[in-house]
Amino acid sequence: MKAVWTGIVAASAFLLIGVAQADQGLAQSSGCMACHTVDKKLVGPGFKDVAAKYKGDATAAASLAGKVKNGTKGTWGPIPMPANASVSDENVKKLVTWILSLK
Repeated sequence: MKAVWTGIVAASAFLLIGVAQADQGLAQSSGCMACHTVDKKLVGPGFKDVAAKYKGDATAAASLAGKVKNGTKGTWGPIPMPANASVSDENVKKLVTWILSLK
């Protein structure tokens, strides 16, 4: 029985790692990584900083999805973030969910 649980835990860990890599790949293919990194400021804030800023905010996912889709300025400084209208709503939701999950 212990071996079964160990196998389930290991499979879950690989699944989660695969999802995280897939979402980082989505960020890469969507152009997000041209201005952002996961853990430090580039042109825009690091995604971990975004997650920390919005931690515990129940409206964060919807708010960030709108910012990603429509662009924004002034939230993180003087450099505006351009609109990303070509990224599908489904992919914006995946990206925002992934960003908010970072620690």
